[in-house]
Amino acid sequence: MDLTTKYLGMDLRTPLVVSASPLSTKIDDIKKMEDSGASAIVLYSLFEEQLINEQYELHYATTVGTYSYQEALTYFPEYDEFKTGPEEYLEQITKAKASVKIPVIASLNGTNIGSWTNFAKKIEDAGAEALELNDYNIPTNANLTADKIEQSYIDILKAVKSVIKIPVAMKLSPFFSNMANMAKKLDDAGADALVLFNRFYQPDIDLEALEIKPHINLSTSQSMRLPLRWIAILKGRIKANLAATSGIHSGFDVLKMLMAGADVTMLCSILLKYGIDYIKQIEKEMIDWMTEKEYESVKQMQGSMSQINVADPSAFERAQYMKAITYYKVL
Repeated sequence: MDLTTKYLGMDLRTPLVVSASPLSTKIDDIKKMEDSGASAIVLYSLFEEQLINEQYELHYATTVGTYSYQEALTYFPEYDEFKTGPEEYLEQITKAKASVKIPVIASLNGTNIGSWTNFAKKIEDAGAEALELNDYNIPTNANLTADKIEQSYIDILKAVKSVIKIPVAMKLSPFFSNMANMAKKLDDAGADALVLFNRFYQPDIDLEALEIKPHINLSTSQSMRLPLRWIAILKGRIKANLAATSGIHSGFDVLKMLMAGADVTMLCSILLKYGIDYIKQIEKEMIDWMTEKEYESVKQMQGSMSQINVADPSAFERAQYMKAITYYKVL
């Protein structure tokens, strides 16, 4: 059974990649990922705010007067809420590379060019095989137009690509007026892969403390439907690799994503819930199904159910919506 795939120019044993999460903060856990069958690891994200903090003493600038009036409470994250600083992150890359043979992909999370460009080179020098840019941006300026927002993604990608040689993946949200057009723009700008999609963790209100608090729900398999649709639509229409993330909880989820056109599938919530060893179960489910259906390789199925290959391409567009609404029966 040939489970190999290619991602960011790297030959991987399987399509099972561990996505950026707190799971990679410990070297022992990174080793366990490799032992459990992960074909590559995306390290936890280093945030743009951490880079700014180191260079401009953000901690003082953002906390002075924080508690002077009620509306300012916890407006910026406290310094000790960040897991590690920039230097520790580089050390983690070096340690991870010395501990495992599988590829180690770094992750930067932010919204501006600024410090990213300089630090991307340090990440490359530390030994990372690739870099994932997670542009986690929530525009709130009513005067900021869509074209300017989209251009900022292109500018960040080009700036980073101009200073490093390792492949660069763009991790995106689905909130563009035309996702297909945005994907094409990033592809034309040199993105080596698109990671679809990052999850926006929505805030909640603590009624007792009267504070805005983070609220995190782990994904479910239902969450995979959105990236599955867009990977199927984009497969064969852009050159960049396609990585599926969010909602992948079983070998069957992986198989669906591969058929849609994914080059790799990224695991996070399921490992947080059941442990890193669960990678073995997911791989077993893949192999058992492929054996039963007489598939010889992952490559044989990749993109077989993408929009350009299915008998009814409209199934990925309004037609499916219409069928779902029309044929739903109230019990």
